[in-house]
Amino acid sequence: MSELVSGLDAELVRLGYKASTMVWYRGCWRRLEGFFASRGVQEFSLDVAMEWVEQSCGGFFAKEQAGTLKPTDVYLFRVAQMLDDFAVQGAVLRRYSRTVNKLSESGADVLARFQAQLRAGGCAESTVRAYGTVAGEFLAFTGTRGGLASLDAGIIGAFVATLTGYQAKTVEHKLCAVRSFLRFAGGEGLVEGTVLAAVPAAKSSRQARIPSVWEPADVTRILRAIDRGNPCGKRDYAIILLITRLGLRGIDVKRLRFADFDWPGNRLSVVQAKTGRRVQLPLLKDVGWAVIDYIRHGRPQSDCPQVFIRHTVVRHGIPHFRWVLAT
Repeated sequence: MSELVSGLDAELVRLGYKASTMVWYRGCWRRLEGFFASRGVQEFSLDVAMEWVEQSCGGFFAKEQAGTLKPTDVYLFRVAQMLDDFAVQGAVLRRYSRTVNKLSESGADVLARFQAQLRAGGCAESTVRAYGTVAGEFLAFTGTRGGLASLDAGIIGAFVATLTGYQAKTVEHKLCAVRSFLRFAGGEGLVEGTVLAAVPAAKSSRQARIPSVWEPADVTRILRAIDRGNPCGKRDYAIILLITRLGLRGIDVKRLRFADFDWPGNRLSVVQAKTGRRVQLPLLKDVGWAVIDYIRHGRPQSDCPQVFIRHTVVRHGIPHFRWVLAT
């Protein structure tokens, strides 16, 4: 977290941000770092950062849906989003507007029922919150065009046009949320069932898409290609085994702690980041020995409670950082 903040600080200075602006950002970063430390989190997480925004604003998302956000609230949102963009993209982006119009009483009720259905369906709170935000945007947009009763392909197309300029992954997420909301609205009799077909698929490059399913032979080739003779290779080998053999998500591997391992019982107990539920998995022999090999012969000396940490490689006297997982 501290290195991410330091890197972003240097980038903003390079971009010519005013000294007074930098003083304000640095104050926010100190508060945010203190929030992370109070929760024992060392790596940046957008979910944790948004918890800070929610708390600092006295209910950011409720204000957003009510149309009562203040400029200072949006500035704090920008602080969190900018850190996430820099962590993922290595760049400072310019799109940080939160301009959801105030919903009518009936619109707020529809949104509340939609989020209640998501919770009842077992969705994670982060999903409920994210989908609720997009649904609020969609409801506010349709509210200026006759409401849901007048919804047709033309209005949906006009809403999609407002997403121009967002990254493909963001557009895909927003359209997925709109589809989920329209399925709910159709089931409630609020819209015609046919309007769902008017939501387009997000355009993306097939060449850039990461495969969602890997063939066993491909996984074997990847594992064989890892150089396990160096610390980073031992770490990467253990990480990929945990993902491919036990089905863990990358974020769950990243958060793995020593306390999660029950070595005598050959079990692994993990609280899933997506669902918030604890699951117990068998600690298979090849996975267990790969983790042990990394801990004994690859992991740098550190008091960090997480098993997998970032490695620093010095080349020609200059430190080069290798991250636990690519984001």
